[in-house]
Amino acid sequence: MGYLKVLVVLCSMASLVASVPAPDAEGKHWAVLVAGSAGYYNYRHQADVCHAYQILHAHGIPDERIIVFMKDDIAQSRENPTKGILINKLNSSVNVYEGVPKDYTGEEVTPKNFLNVITGNKEAMSGVGSGKVLESGPNDHVFINFVDHGAPGFVAFPSGTLSAKELSHSLETMYKNKMYKQLVFYMEACESGSMFEGDLLPKSWNIFATTAANAHESSYACYYDKLRRTFLGDVYSIKWMENTDAVGTTEDLQVQFTKVKEETKSSHVQEFGNMAFNSEQIQEFLGGASGGAVHQAMKRITAPSAVKDYCVDKVASPNVPLAILYNRLNDATTEDEKVELRSMLVDELQQRNEIAATMKSIVEMASDADADLTKTILTTQVQPRDFDCAEAAVHAFSDKCFDVSKVEYAFRQIYALVNMCEHASFSQDSILNAVMTSCSR
Repeated sequence: MGYLKVLVVLCSMASLVASVPAPDAEGKHWAVLVAGSAGYYNYRHQADVCHAYQILHAHGIPDERIIVFMKDDIAQSRENPTKGILINKLNSSVNVYEGVPKDYTGEEVTPKNFLNVITGNKEAMSGVGSGKVLESGPNDHVFINFVDHGAPGFVAFPSGTLSAKELSHSLETMYKNKMYKQLVFYMEACESGSMFEGDLLPKSWNIFATTAANAHESSYACYYDKLRRTFLGDVYSIKWMENTDAVGTTEDLQVQFTKVKEETKSSHVQEFGNMAFNSEQIQEFLGGASGGAVHQAMKRITAPSAVKDYCVDKVASPNVPLAILYNRLNDATTEDEKVELRSMLVDELQQRNEIAATMKSIVEMASDADADLTKTILTTQVQPRDFDCAEAAVHAFSDKCFDVSKVEYAFRQIYALVNMCEHASFSQDSILNAVMTSCSR
């Protein structure tokens, strides 16, 4: 009788194991693409992401495994003279917006939704946008491309900010839940190196990340288009995508990284995480099928890869709004238009002065008017480690002073809050009190 019981148990266990689907030995490609900004002057971010989609789509990754976040306020913007069309290169005839899935748009483009999507939280995304999340497994290859504004330890969304700590925790969740075999992360943002620096991306997680800039510098925009009156792309992003358009996806990750690093002369492109698999071909993450019509069109207009700076009009991301206004003023043909643009320039400069003065006031108050300490905080930049303090300070500044997700120059000033959080002379309470006292929105 005892033997029969054992036999029944073993049969039940075998049945249970058989009911669990076996992982796909070959693995699948999955991708998440994010343009985390809003407003026509940020045209380039959505153009970058749409171009990235065309590369993935042309190389055989199906739409059901490509998840796209973008505000989607550019293609049909009243400022866009070519409605329904986005381009990512000067004089291009390729509409990179065509066919792009609109999984999460408008108010759905948030840090919370992004983290739920990459960690596969399908329940949390029920009823939101397309509801698509990463459903990848232990044999799959995942590609994440994030394009937006950054600051030390943070990147922005149209509503809210995402800290390096929050991103790191979610990547760890993906690793622990065996959501990939290998993951590649390309990030375009100012100070983007700060999102992965130090212990934020352990090698054991099997993630290879590259960033447009190190932890202390801006990324750059380029390709100012006189018709559209805005910049069409970001230097790092167009470098890796134009390289892919030109040579396909059989190039090694490390070869592409080296080329992009050499050609991105405006900032210092970085690499992080596990370098052990950067000899893998790009097709392992961007797809390996032969390119479709869009890819072939992009390939025809992309210059051959070489160590040459094609972005002769490059502008640091924080100065893009000013550069756009100066270019528009230079091209203006009527006096009324010139008067309006001069007024907009004055408003932009005044707001910048107000933001800088507000941050200086916060630092002075928190430091008890210590001039030397104030100067140190405002003229240096450190890597955040106390994220509890930094997140609290940034949220308070955004809530009470200037919405950093909507005012890029304000976002650029949060380095001072990070500096105070990392300095022994300041407590979190003193920083928050200074923010609350100095601002009353």
